[in-house]
Amino acid sequence: MKQLMTNGKNIFSKQLPLFLIAVLLFWIKTYTVYRIEFNLGLDNFMQKFLLFINPIGSAIFFFAIALLFKGRGKVRALLGMNFLLSFILYANVVYYRFFNDFITVPVLTQSNNFGQLGGSAMALISPTDILYFTDFFILLVLVLWKKVDLPATISRRTVTGVFLSGILFLSANIALAEMDRPQLLTRTFDRNYLVKYLGTYNYTIYDIIQSSKSSAQRALADSSDVAEVENYAKATYAEPNKEYFGQAKGKNVIYISLESLQSFMIGYKLNGEEVTPFLNSLLKDQNTMYFDNFFHQTGQGKTSDAEFMMENSLFGLPQGSVFTTKANNTYQSLSGILDQQGYTTSVFHGNGKSFWNRDEMYKSMGVEKFFDAAYYNMSDEDTLNYGLKDKPFFKESMPYLKGLKQPFSAKFITLSNHFPYPLDKEDQTIGPHNTGDKSVDQYFQTARYLDESIKQFFEDLQASGLADNTMVVMYGDHYGISENHKRAMGKVMGKNINDFEQAQLQRVPLFITSPGLKGGVNHTYGGDVDVRPTVMHLLGLDTKDYIDFGTDLLSKEHQQVVPFRNGDFVTPKVTKVDQKVYDNATGKQLSDKEAKQYDKYDELVKKKLELSDKLVYGDLLRFHTPEGFKPIERSKYDYNKREDQ
Repeated sequence: MKQLMTNGKNIFSKQLPLFLIAVLLFWIKTYTVYRIEFNLGLDNFMQKFLLFINPIGSAIFFFAIALLFKGRGKVRALLGMNFLLSFILYANVVYYRFFNDFITVPVLTQSNNFGQLGGSAMALISPTDILYFTDFFILLVLVLWKKVDLPATISRRTVTGVFLSGILFLSANIALAEMDRPQLLTRTFDRNYLVKYLGTYNYTIYDIIQSSKSSAQRALADSSDVAEVENYAKATYAEPNKEYFGQAKGKNVIYISLESLQSFMIGYKLNGEEVTPFLNSLLKDQNTMYFDNFFHQTGQGKTSDAEFMMENSLFGLPQGSVFTTKANNTYQSLSGILDQQGYTTSVFHGNGKSFWNRDEMYKSMGVEKFFDAAYYNMSDEDTLNYGLKDKPFFKESMPYLKGLKQPFSAKFITLSNHFPYPLDKEDQTIGPHNTGDKSVDQYFQTARYLDESIKQFFEDLQASGLADNTMVVMYGDHYGISENHKRAMGKVMGKNINDFEQAQLQRVPLFITSPGLKGGVNHTYGGDVDVRPTVMHLLGLDTKDYIDFGTDLLSKEHQQVVPFRNGDFVTPKVTKVDQKVYDNATGKQLSDKEAKQYDKYDELVKKKLELSDKLVYGDLLRFHTPEGFKPIERSKYDYNKREDQ
């Protein structure tokens, strides 16, 4: 071993000085980025040590590829590899600044969305970010000034030695990681853990392998694979509450996606003024139910994940968006079910129909009519950030809504309350917060604008005569303020935002309002996957033959364990975040001995996520047809021709 280390030192310092400089600079740069940009939650010395060393093995191994080239091609390849890896690192930095997550291969398939991000992406980029390419520029200068170079000819033995050095570092990294966190590579739910132990570059390779494996699952699946999922769905079925079953039978159903709205906004006062006065008023409405312990369960698909879960009672995927990666699968969505119950199914959205691949996914979900940007006045005056402003969106949608044959289901996807929360001055009716964080401060103004647009819609719905025969379901689709704004959120909430408090902030509003419905604030714990069975039971539709991973929020048998996409969970008593269990009443972390009694929830959450993933990746619903349901025919739906032409 000593001889191997001595030989390695001689190779790098004497034969390959440029290579050594490249590795050292890249190591320092990468580790600095880890500590500055990513909140990885380092809990012990081993995790800190692994984070410190993991860039070394990656740099040696990937830079060694340059040594396979001939002549001056070695230097060009080394510079190219450095730039490529630097770009991967920086892309993850920008992505993490908003999503608190790392890029996956399926996310890259959503590239048609990137062009529409506009100000959102620019708000995440800083001029000082050029420093993250400093090592590349240093190497470039050294090469151009011919201070150091790579030999024109390098022996095969030397190249092999370099590769083996990289592999040795990588193997030691994985071995130590497995010692500290057994079965690490099976924790595909939690990318934070994988990056913490393996680093961004090794994680990227791991993600490519996982994506390839998941792509093969559909081809290898057969009808026997769905049996386990069917049995699980039957075993976890929750009987509907007789008091509520059928209360909205035959009524129209309207869903409203409250973009980025978190529950802390409901009832919040800024300088003594309510931020969401209309939504607050619904808490006192005798026909409106408000769920104050409702959590979003979205992953990388964000808004599209929320749509998917609401429609299908299945979880989004651990990597990427179902809408973009599995749009051609077989689904038994709520829209498809209602379509076969005689409903006119529709979606309204003030953006392009291809955003999140909706024009393909909606065909698989049985959406009959899709009113996208082509139906609206998309002038500069009425658009901002991601598309049409909410007020003109609802106003222009009303004639189309009134023209739908009843009963109908309609989904409205709002846009104005979206990061980085810009708002035209004429639309501002409340001042910003004063945290000093621009995005957080503006969030209060766009949330007020959203609230006003909802009030306008409810008034127009009443004036149209539709309100008396319509159930409205409103939900926050995902968080608005990410984990990267903890300091500002501490000022907003008046307390320190630690991991436990951050988990509590994942509450999003859920309102269900319908004439004759017994209203009030419901404290039941639930999430996105629970909405479909809840709504179906209110409509008087049996869900026993359908595969649901959620249960009716109004059922006495509803299980109040809310899984997050990364495997964490929340219950009425405890919250689990990053392998730590907290007491909800005190916010204090439980000892390992105290937390042991909640291991059963870990298994439950893991089972739900694994079976849901198995079903989606394998497209297993093609082997399962509920009684009375006909498979959705994608060919029936075409969104290229306007409904009013």
